[in-house]
Amino acid sequence: MSVIKNRKIRVMIVDDSAFMRKVLCDILSSDDTIEVVDTAKNGFDAIKKSKDLKPDVVTLDINMPVMDGLLCLKELNKLHNIKVVMLSSITKEGTEATIQALADGAIDFITKPSNIFHMTHDDKKKEIIQKVKIAGDSLEYNNHNCSEKNHWTRKPDEVKNIVAIGTSTGGPRALQDIIPMLPTNVDAAFLVVQHMPSGFTKSLAERLDSTSKVTVKEAEDDEIIRNAHVYIAPGDNHMLINKCADNVLKIKLSKDPPVNGHRPSVDVMMESLSNTGVKNIVGVIMTGMGGDGSEGLKKLKNVNGAHIIAQNEDTCVVFGMPRVAILLGVVDVVVPLKEIANEIMRIVGVHK
Repeated sequence: MSVIKNRKIRVMIVDDSAFMRKVLCDILSSDDTIEVVDTAKNGFDAIKKSKDLKPDVVTLDINMPVMDGLLCLKELNKLHNIKVVMLSSITKEGTEATIQALADGAIDFITKPSNIFHMTHDDKKKEIIQKVKIAGDSLEYNNHNCSEKNHWTRKPDEVKNIVAIGTSTGGPRALQDIIPMLPTNVDAAFLVVQHMPSGFTKSLAERLDSTSKVTVKEAEDDEIIRNAHVYIAPGDNHMLINKCADNVLKIKLSKDPPVNGHRPSVDVMMESLSNTGVKNIVGVIMTGMGGDGSEGLKKLKNVNGAHIIAQNEDTCVVFGMPRVAILLGVVDVVVPLKEIANEIMRIVGVHK
């Protein structure tokens, strides 16, 4: 039974739609490890009630009158240790606001289907309950904010090192402690698989790019992999790597079926990279539920001699993916989140 200190996870639902509040209440109340303590119709109402009720988790709609979800999230962060799961629409504005919310401390997000009645489908119910449970059991970690954007000339030199990163729940925030720390002359290209739906990875890439010295972008099919670039696998696409003439590496996007429920899959990306014959590889496995990435890392280790870094338990929102890789015996070093960038740089160095 998933509980906090041997009790149920206490949840407050915040949404301006009475229908949505009722739907979420019914879904969450169906699980015997969750207790819905109250609902709120806007951010102002939520802040007021949170001070008295002190819920463990708040499900928070982004678009609301009086006080929207983003402002409410910032106010909730000032109160006691409340974990927040956002509700987001799949629109350009919705995806950008969601990425902002994750940067501001939200644990995860739930997408609202275009047909609101699809919220009651079994797979959606399972997702909602699972993400609230993860939030209830999650740990806090501090976020580094890079306030200054530096504009650099980025030279696409021959790629000598590849850094392959896999992450899931908590990943968007964790990536902010790694990517903006990389210098413009880092001697590597970076491949990132972050479990996210279609449409959200572009906003994530744009946000990271705005705070980083290296170029961060959503990966495109058939593009050449370049030094000092970070390529994020698009939501709902596997990202594979092909080795072409003159040792040029290219990205191949695929709509092949999900692997262990994931598309993009960390394992697919890692195993594809192992087939290129590239030797200078660093594999990084970070916060996330399940075991995606461990088999791919094993192949990178055995075939390519890759150096494998895992995020430690204390700084993970969910210590699932790193834990499986560690138990598999493929990890070389386990470090806190804020030391991962330094560990990468120790191995790959800078281009001179």
